[in-house]
Amino acid sequence: MFEVGCSLMKSRWVVSCPDLQATGDMMRVHGVPELVARILVSRGVSVDRAASFLNPSLRTDFPDPFALKGMAELADDMAGWIEEGRTIAIFGDFDVDGATSSAVLCRFLRHFGLNPEIYIPDRLSEGYGPNAEALAKLKGGGAEIVVLCDCGATAFDVVETAKAMELCLVILDHHETEDRLPPADHLIDPKRHDDESGFDALAAVGVTFLTCVAVNNRLRARGFFEAKGMDEPPLRDWLDIVALGTVCDMVPLTGPNRLFVRAGLARMATTANAGIRALASAARLSGEITPYHCGFALGPRINAGSRVHRSDLGARLLCTDDPEEARNLAFTLEDCNDKRREIQSATPRA
Repeated sequence: MFEVGCSLMKSRWVVSCPDLQATGDMMRVHGVPELVARILVSRGVSVDRAASFLNPSLRTDFPDPFALKGMAELADDMAGWIEEGRTIAIFGDFDVDGATSSAVLCRFLRHFGLNPEIYIPDRLSEGYGPNAEALAKLKGGGAEIVVLCDCGATAFDVVETAKAMELCLVILDHHETEDRLPPADHLIDPKRHDDESGFDALAAVGVTFLTCVAVNNRLRARGFFEAKGMDEPPLRDWLDIVALGTVCDMVPLTGPNRLFVRAGLARMATTANAGIRALASAARLSGEITPYHCGFALGPRINAGSRVHRSDLGARLLCTDDPEEARNLAFTLEDCNDKRREIQSATPRA
């Protein structure tokens, strides 16, 4: 065993001295170098969990969506809404997590012939979270059910107003909650105080993806696809969107997040998503897309629209299958990103 004090570039590393027996076992069982073994042990990764940590697999490591509090009830209801062709709208936050969550849910609902309206609030004039005016607009447009993505877990007044409008409200969030919850029809949030799933590190896009998996499970059990002569939705194809939102929301890459990002980046290498391809082209990316590219090239461009009163562009980009529309949206976001940089450069620093 040896001590490593810094990186090759002389950056100081702080690697604790873990259990030497556990470190040796990690090296022997998994064939990893000593430094990797020490880091794994120092992070609390046990020998029997190291394989799943290093190489998580969709087949063996996929989380049970029904472990989330309230998921069984929501999946039953949403499966029924899809069967009945109810009008569902989506209200998403203006950041990358909100855009990716909205896009995943939109693509899922479109598979069943629904055409959900997506509302992304203006960051500068509407601020964070749902607002009564936006929900009233969705209601006026015919929405019977509104799904809030990446927001709403503490929006008590707005939820009560929506209920007074006779809107059915679903909240898919991952932010901290209070002891009491807003009176939504369904609220899925791994940070609910009564949630015992252990998935509290999920980004909202992860919560949304697991919701789609759960609803798909219920529809399959009901014989929906066989009765309709319809293929199941290509859920795996959307893991590139899930990975993008997970990385950009800077949640810990452990547990389900680690699986989603690993599988999603692999999907991104051959992605059929017109929006991601167009955005990568606009950002002049070539070759393999890495977490760095997600966090520092793709994510800021999706976010850029919200800085210049174009908050919906990112979600629209990730939802489209039209290459021409994708290119136009990507170049518009590139322009928004240039304007964002100009604004930041002109802002005096404290």
